[in-house]
Amino acid sequence: MTADKNHTRPLGAQISHMLKSRGVDTIFGIPGVHNQEMYRGIEEAGITHVLARHEQGAGFMADGYARASGRPGVAYVITGPGLCNIMTPMGQAYSDSVSVLVLSSCLDETAAYRGQLHQMLDQRAAGDTVCDWSYEARDAQAAYGLIDRAMAEFATQRPRSKHIQVPIAALEAEAPAAPEVPTPPARSHGDLPGGLAQRIMGAKKPMFVLGGGARGDVEALRNALKTLGAASFVTTAGKGSVGSDDPLHFGSYLPRPDSAAVIKGADLVVAVGTELAEVDLWRRELGNSGPLIRVDICPEVLSQPINSEAVMMESGAFFRALNQSLEGHQAKTGWTAQEVKATRARFRAEVDAERPGIARVADALREVMPDDAMIYTDMTQFAYVSVELWDIEQPGHWHHPAGFGTLGYAMPAAIGGAMARPGKPTVAIAGDYGFQYTVQELGAAVEMKLPLPILLWDNQKLKEIEDSMVGAQIAPNSVIAHNPDFVALAKAYGARAEAPKTLGELQNALTAAFEADGPTVIYMTGDMAD
Repeated sequence: MTADKNHTRPLGAQISHMLKSRGVDTIFGIPGVHNQEMYRGIEEAGITHVLARHEQGAGFMADGYARASGRPGVAYVITGPGLCNIMTPMGQAYSDSVSVLVLSSCLDETAAYRGQLHQMLDQRAAGDTVCDWSYEARDAQAAYGLIDRAMAEFATQRPRSKHIQVPIAALEAEAPAAPEVPTPPARSHGDLPGGLAQRIMGAKKPMFVLGGGARGDVEALRNALKTLGAASFVTTAGKGSVGSDDPLHFGSYLPRPDSAAVIKGADLVVAVGTELAEVDLWRRELGNSGPLIRVDICPEVLSQPINSEAVMMESGAFFRALNQSLEGHQAKTGWTAQEVKATRARFRAEVDAERPGIARVADALREVMPDDAMIYTDMTQFAYVSVELWDIEQPGHWHHPAGFGTLGYAMPAAIGGAMARPGKPTVAIAGDYGFQYTVQELGAAVEMKLPLPILLWDNQKLKEIEDSMVGAQIAPNSVIAHNPDFVALAKAYGARAEAPKTLGELQNALTAAFEADGPTVIYMTGDMAD
């Protein structure tokens, strides 16, 4: 759409029109007296607005939308407490590399005039502590420039949350339309460093560790692994990039302590699109004894003090270039399907022993879960088990708040995901405690009539913390809280609710929830019979 340079509107309205022209079709947020000008243009621009019950929910919704759509998730919040309330989702999106853009109002002057509504000492600086950057746009041209900068960086760099605040007077002031949509910046792919493909082909037991940044070209990735006879692990964010039918795939069992010994058996490790962070490994060292090659687009990752060879390259380009060099290559791998299968069985037994009773419930759900389901999980023992033993078939379909590790993520993020994929299955998995962090967003799911199954695991305590305290020889303290009647609570919001007694009833409840005309809370406990 060509902007009419002679047509002025309040800047707040122009921002919504600009976002629409940049591909934004949904905004999550809460209107208030300070940011109401941002709402003037939403309907006129043809943007859907989802009313969150708390700014934390709005931020998680924007995060879930971005993960599901591949486009930036956008949130509108007010000055002061609105920005503070969304800082947790901003931190989560920063640590998990998610394209979230938060637009807030701010006071016009804070140094000389004190005691104003929503006043903070330094709102911009507060935002800067949890996101890629936080800037104040004091006029229309600054606002337009910063929005386009954010969009360009989302498209070409490691995606991370960003914050733009605009003074109230600037939002109210008449402004010309935003400039025309700029030509998208091209990402340079480049070639493989000289001799790299030959070194990878020369390995007898190559191992690939694949993260969330490795799904640029999954077909090329899988072909390269097959041609090389390479074994593989995936991080939680990398789940689905390797098919579960790959006989040399060790799955997402990197958190198993003994995965280090498996990796030590490789004579070459290639880590693609992963930080190899504590939340990926749950240890400081990957475990390799042979060379390590790291492929990533983020200089911060590649500059980490790890003894490795760095290749700054987008994953899809890397695997396509590698495949060109692999033409005619005949792998003589040192890995065997039998050892991989046995190791996976041992890892699964360890997971089941650590948190008994969850694996069989997860297996029952996986049997009836559609392959294209988008799954959002919370910080709960059910998720900790599932992220390791539950294989999925498509990349980018399992989302867990691994980095920042916040509670209350799953349901609002799933709301955002469902808004991004109408007609496709989306699921939230939460624990009884974390669910209550953002339970109010159930109202938003009801309003939007989302057929969203919310699998609620209730062990009636902070079980993970209790186990940790016992392991540290601390008498468990403050790990049991009074829970509501979750079924009655869901119905009070206007949602459906089920409390299956058997695994078969659980499967039926999940299947029915995908066909419902609104969200369904499915209450699960560890004593469900087979």
